[in-house]
Amino acid sequence: MRRDRRFFAGLVGVAAVVSYLIYTGISDTMVYYLTPAELLTRIEVSPETRDQGVKVSGMLVPGSYANSTDELLHTFVVEDPDDTSVRMAVEFRHPLPDTFDDSGEVEVEVVMQGRYRPDGVFEATEVLTKCGSRYEAMPEMPQQAGAGAGYGGLIG
Repeated sequence: MRRDRRFFAGLVGVAAVVSYLIYTGISDTMVYYLTPAELLTRIEVSPETRDQGVKVSGMLVPGSYANSTDELLHTFVVEDPDDTSVRMAVEFRHPLPDTFDDSGEVEVEVVMQGRYRPDGVFEATEVLTKCGSRYEAMPEMPQQAGAGAGYGGLIG
């Protein structure tokens, strides 16, 4: 009977360690970001939020992008996806991702990490774009008459 108890105690110990590792792994990889409206509300409630780095997600306002010719400075505006009346100016001093598209042809969701300055500008240290439509499969082409003609008519 003693062997069974030791085995069971070892099994419980291993299960506890594995459960702890799964929990810490999941909690470390979970990313929560605020919308612009949530960030502004949080700053009204506790102004010390300005001093903390936060992640904010919003929709890029088409036509709002500008860059400086003197320095590496990108400026653009994002709006809250739920309340388009809430907009936030953003400054970013690093190269932008390739999927950053200000043309307005495609909706672009931008996730930024940084701080909200007292002058009302979000100073981003990291910018990521989420644009699922860019990676969708191309629509199928309609069948052409005379299929197989490119093979010299050998298919028949």
